[in-house]
Amino acid sequence: MPPRGQPTARQTRIGAELRKLREASGMTSAQAAASLGWERPRVSHIESGRHGVSGERVRHLAAHYSARDTAYVDALARMADDHTKGWWTAFRDELSASALDLAEFEHHAVSLRTVELLIVPGLLQTEEYAHAVFSGAITKRPPAAIDAAVKHRMQRQQILDRPEPPELEVLLHEVGLRIRYADSQVMRRQLQALLQSADRDRVTVRVIPLSAPDVTASVQPFTFAGGPVPQLDSVLVNSSFAGQYLDADAQVGKYRALLDSMRHMALDVDSSRHLIHAATKEI
Repeated sequence: MPPRGQPTARQTRIGAELRKLREASGMTSAQAAASLGWERPRVSHIESGRHGVSGERVRHLAAHYSARDTAYVDALARMADDHTKGWWTAFRDELSASALDLAEFEHHAVSLRTVELLIVPGLLQTEEYAHAVFSGAITKRPPAAIDAAVKHRMQRQQILDRPEPPELEVLLHEVGLRIRYADSQVMRRQLQALLQSADRDRVTVRVIPLSAPDVTASVQPFTFAGGPVPQLDSVLVNSSFAGQYLDADAQVGKYRALLDSMRHMALDVDSSRHLIHAATKEI
C-alpha cells in the first residue's frame, strides 16, 4: 500500500504515539525496523501517519517495545481500529483539511475544555451568529464557501446531542459576549442560546470577567481534549487561519496548567449566568 499523501491529525497522532513507545524503548527507527524484519522506511511511514496500522499491529509494536501500560496500549489499539467514516468527509471538496480534522478531533474526545477570548465557541454558536462571523472574516469567502462553513459548524454541534456526549467546559472572556459580530437581534439571540446551552447536563459555561487579573495577551484560544487515558489527551491551539495540534507530554502539561489558571480567573456558574443575562439586556 502506498503512503498516504496527507494523513489526518488523528492518523498523525497514532503514529506519534508509536514513535513515543519506540523512543521509550531506546530503539532507533533503524534498529526497530531491523528487529522486526522490515525496511527502515516502513517504520518512518507508520510514525508519520502515512501508513495506517491496525489495532493488532499496535499491540504487536507495543509488545516489541516492552510497553507495559495496558490501559494506554488498549486505548491506542482501539483508536487504530476505529475506521469510522465521519460526516465531515462529505465536506472534503468544500473546506480545508484543518476543518475536517477539527470535527474528527471533537468527535473522538471524551471531554472538551475550551478557552475563548473574543468569540462564542463554535460548538455553542447559533447559525445566524456563525454566518455573521464567517461573513466578516478578513479573508473574504464566496457565499457558497460561507454556507459550507456554517453548515459544517452546525453539524459539529451534533456531538452534544449524542446519548453519551463529551463533557464540555467553556471558559469565555466577557469581551466575547460584547463584541458585535452582527446586529443587536442576532447578538441577543446568541446570548440567549448560550444560556440555554449552559442548562445542558454535561455543559458548563463560565465567564472570565473584564476585572479578572493576569489575563495576558500571550493567551491564545485553545481546546483541551481529554482522551480515554491521560496519555491521549491533546490540545488544539487556534489562530486566525489554522489550528495547531499538540500532543507532546510537556506541551499538554503546560496547557493543562494554563487551563487551571484560567479556571481560577472565571466566575462561578451562577455568577456567569447573571453576567450573560445582563449582557443580553444591554445589547
